Amino acid sequence: MTKRPFRILAIDGGGIRGVFPAHILSCMSDRLGATLHEHFDMIAGTSTESIVAAAVACNVDPAQIVSLYREHGEAIFSRRRFWGPKKYEPALQSLYRSSRLMKSLKDVLADIRLGDISKPLLLPATDIGYGGVHVFKSSYSKEFTRDAHVLLREAILASCSAPTYFDPTKVNEYLLADGGLWANNPSLAAVIDAQKRLNVDLSDIQVLSLGTGHARTCYGVNTDRKWGLVTGWKGKEFISFLMSLQAQATQNYLQLMLSENQLLRIDFDSDCPLPLDDYAAIDDLVSNADRLFTHNSSKIKSFLNLN
Repeated sequence: MTKRPFRILAIDGGGIRGVFPAHILSCMSDRLGATLHEHFDMIAGTSTESIVAAAVACNVDPAQIVSLYREHGEAIFSRRRFWGPKKYEPALQSLYRSSRLMKSLKDVLADIRLGDISKPLLLPATDIGYGGVHVFKSSYSKEFTRDAHVLLREAILASCSAPTYFDPTKVNEYLLADGGLWANNPSLAAVIDAQKRLNVDLSDIQVLSLGTGHARTCYGVNTDRKWGLVTGWKGKEFISFLMSLQAQATQNYLQLMLSENQLLRIDFDSDCPLPLDDYAAIDDLVSNADRLFTHNSSKIKSFLNLN
């Protein structure tokens, strides 16, 4: 009998663009009949895509997460009042209140705690109080003693707390921000944890890596400009630029570590900007996800060994 591979689902961060991987997973469930909770042995998600990852780990229909983006996206990304010029707002305060996102998460995930989840789940965040990385994990190793009583929705909110978009989130003794600052593509972190914590051989691992799109940010070679955050680095685009670079680098590393049949990446490039908070783009993202799912459905079926 052929040994079943250890399958990892890893989902990039990307703000409202999380509707893209959420719709792909919904298609996998509805059109291919895949029971996502059973097909994946470890799940990782960063930033708002930690919502999608948590849903799969908790056996929640990913279509519910698509609905969450549709129904609550406008409220979540409704700006605070600001009396000065809008271009200076991100320099002075976070654009959005995290309370609206927290309410939406509670509606879907109630009071589930990380210790209640049997499926290995990783949700990267950033410890800005100490200046280091922070990864929330379900209780899949006896070595884990910190996160069992943490509410899942609190861990997700921390992973979503992107600088300039949301304030940092306090979880117990830690002040945390967006995991996308260091693990926007969490697939490498998941692969390493599967090896280290669960003793899975690298040759037995398969990774389905879902991106949230890349819009190339270019600065050109002209140095005759003022290199301030707003004037030179294009403000919020700089955050997306850093996250995109991290995701691409992780993909490159995995391609060197894994064979071709061990890694399936579904993502897209865009000639237009891809803001993290443009809820008006949801329909376009869903349409693009549907198109890419259709084009990659045979690869996905083969990856999941679906007949």
